[in-house]
Amino acid sequence: MRPKKKQELTGNDAALRFREIRKYTEELCKPLEIEDYVPQPSVDVSPPKWNIAHTTWFFEEMILKRFSPEYRVFNPDFGFLFNSYYNTFGERTLRHRRGDLSRPTVREVFEYRQHVDGEMLALFDREMPREFHHLVTLGLNHEQQHQELFLTDLKFILSVNPIFPVYDPEFALVERGIIEGDGIVGFEGGIKEIGYEGSGFCFDNELSRHKVYLEDFEIRKDLVTNKEYMEFIEDGGYRDHRLWHSEGWDWVNENEVSHPLYWKSVEGQWHQFTLAGLREINPENAVCHISFFEASAFAEWKKMRLPTEFEWETASDGMNWGFRWEWTISSYLPYPEFKIAAGAVGEYNGKFMVNQKVLRGASVATSPDHSRKTYRNFFHPQLRWQFNGIRLAK
Repeated sequence: MRPKKKQELTGNDAALRFREIRKYTEELCKPLEIEDYVPQPSVDVSPPKWNIAHTTWFFEEMILKRFSPEYRVFNPDFGFLFNSYYNTFGERTLRHRRGDLSRPTVREVFEYRQHVDGEMLALFDREMPREFHHLVTLGLNHEQQHQELFLTDLKFILSVNPIFPVYDPEFALVERGIIEGDGIVGFEGGIKEIGYEGSGFCFDNELSRHKVYLEDFEIRKDLVTNKEYMEFIEDGGYRDHRLWHSEGWDWVNENEVSHPLYWKSVEGQWHQFTLAGLREINPENAVCHISFFEASAFAEWKKMRLPTEFEWETASDGMNWGFRWEWTISSYLPYPEFKIAAGAVGEYNGKFMVNQKVLRGASVATSPDHSRKTYRNFFHPQLRWQFNGIRLAK
C-alpha cells in the first residue's frame, strides 16, 4: 500500500478538492434517518449531527473569520455548540452532552454547511496568502479524520440497539481484507530514520525526521485473524491474569470483558455487529475493535509482543497494512524538536501527548488518500471502538 503524497492546493484545484471531501461527508449521511443523527450513548462517541457540524465549524472559525472580513457567521451560538476542545476559542458544549442537543435541527446543520461552503468557495477565486492554503489543507484532513469518526461513532451508536439496525447492507467494513497466510520477516537493527520526509501534507506530530537506534527484530507480515483470537478466548485468555497489565486486568474485571467489542455468541457461533447488521464472523478476517490491553494480552499469550512505532515504520514497506489501525507498544510522545504552533492550531496534537498509545497504518474506515506510513494515530489503551487490530513482533 503506497499512499499518494498530498500537496497544498491552490485555485481551482483547491476548490475541487474542497468540494470532493465535503461531498463525501454528506454521502456518508445518505443512509441515515433523522433519528440517527442525535444519540450519544458514550462520552467517547459523538452524534452524526455534531460531527458534520464540527467539521463546518472548523472552516468558519479557523478560516472565514480570519480571511474574509465581510463574512457574517451563520449562527452566533454555533461557535459554542460545535467547538470540540479548542480552549483558544473559549467555552464549548461539554463533550458528554453533545447528544442532548435536539436543536439546532439536522436541517439547520446542513444549511450551515451550505452557507460555509459557499463562502469558502468564493475565497478560492481570490489571491490568498500561503497560510490560508495551509489551513484549508489542514481543515480538509481534519474533515477526513471526522469521516472515519463518523463511521466508528455511528457503529457504536447503532450497536446499542438490540434489533441490530443496518446502516448499509454493503458496508460490513470488518469483512474487507481476508488475511492470506502468515509469515514473519526479520530486520537488522541499527540507526533508522523516522518521521515524515517530503513536500506533501503531514500532521505536526510526524515532524521532525530523526534517527533512532533499533535492535534486530522480527515482525509478522499480516495481522492477527479472528480464528487466532477465538483460540485465545477458548484457552481462557480473558481469565488468566498473568497475561495482562495490571490496569488491563482491572479493566477486564470492572467491565466484565470476555471478547472483542461487537462480538456476540449466537447458538454457539461467534457473530459480530457491523454497519451491515449482525453477521457471522469469518475466521480468516483480521480481528477488529481490540483495545491495547487486549492486544498486549494476546501478544503475551502468543509469547510475542507488539512492535514499537519505530519498528512498524521501518518494516511498513514490506507489510500488508491499511485494514486496521495497528496498536504499537509506543507511548504517544513528541519527536525531537517538536514545537507546539501558536494559536488554535497548536491545540491539534501536542496537548494530547500523555497517557496514550500510538497506532500506525490506517483502517478500512479511513477516507481515501488519507494514509501514509508516518501517520501517528493515538488513543487511550482501553478504547476499542475504532477499527483497531493486532500485528505481532519479537
